[in-house]
Amino acid sequence: MLRYRGVKQALDAVSRLDAFPKVKEEFVQPTRVGGTLSLISRLVIVFLIYHEVTYYLDSRLVFTFVPDTDLQSKLKVHIDLTVAMPCKSIGADILDSTNQNVFSFGILQEEDTWFELCPSQRVHFDYMQHHNSYLRNEYHSIAEILYKSDHAVVYSMPERVIIPEKPHDACRIHGVLTLNKVAGNFHITVGKTIHFSRGHIHLNSIFANTQTNFSHRINRFSFGDHTAGIIHPLEGDEKLFDNGQVMMQYFIEVVPTDVQKFYSHSKTYQYTVRENLQLIDIDKGMQGVAGIYFKYDMSALRVLVRQDRDSIAHFIVRLSSIIAGIVVISGMLSKCMHLIGDACCKRRYNDEPIAQNNDGTATVKGAVIVS
Repeated sequence: MLRYRGVKQALDAVSRLDAFPKVKEEFVQPTRVGGTLSLISRLVIVFLIYHEVTYYLDSRLVFTFVPDTDLQSKLKVHIDLTVAMPCKSIGADILDSTNQNVFSFGILQEEDTWFELCPSQRVHFDYMQHHNSYLRNEYHSIAEILYKSDHAVVYSMPERVIIPEKPHDACRIHGVLTLNKVAGNFHITVGKTIHFSRGHIHLNSIFANTQTNFSHRINRFSFGDHTAGIIHPLEGDEKLFDNGQVMMQYFIEVVPTDVQKFYSHSKTYQYTVRENLQLIDIDKGMQGVAGIYFKYDMSALRVLVRQDRDSIAHFIVRLSSIIAGIVVISGMLSKCMHLIGDACCKRRYNDEPIAQNNDGTATVKGAVIVS
């Protein structure tokens, strides 16, 4: 009995510390103003909670730059382009800054074809050209959408439907090479090449009388595996030349890129490119070897793209602050409106004239006042 009394006294002491006193229902008088504000506040709370949950589920991207210390890994390059010259008249090879013949890491296939596309291929290439141009121009506006999507942009030229009744006038060069992560030069020139352990030579003297045309079309030129959010600027590029003695140079800077999502992690590469067209005219002192040159170099920085969102604790705190804030504000509005209403009613009551009756009484708005 004594133990029960002591527990009860302790509970009563705790109850007196309650900072949230309860009001019995018989002392609470509902009003139309309070009901309207309660309804509006609940709708606002539901609306804000919906947008808060949507914001929490819709993650954001964080871009950071760190030095690239992974120098031992390999660089995979995908090449698929068409040159407006027969395969027997041109040669393609790569040398890196170590003068190592990197064709030991892969071989490019040469396939005789026609430079002019059939109607279905032309429609596909025009779409690819327009689509890639739009992505390049609007990349900063849609980068987050591209990275969050699981769709990587990969173009695949359809098979030719109409076969021309003329000899092959172009060469399709395609394949995958695995290179060292050092600067290199991939080039297509007139004549074939002979490779040595420390370099190579071009046998272009026997092709001196060959008519050259280095117009070309790039279907695919990318580094690393295709990843959502990565745009390859050269894909869909088409160059047409009237003069065969040209040096078309592409200066490419390859940037290692790590894409870290919630459920996947991929390592790939993106690149920037600058173009330079030089006409070869010996009489004017413009010398060089006609051809197409892709000169690439590695960036010293690595881009980290990380998908991130707020912690669950932060999310709960934001929800609680939203609900509490709306409830407090609605309560303050209700009290202010009741105070204004009471003040107006009291002023109107004081300004109401008192009417005298024949029996000596006075009435105000239905009340009886004994004078």
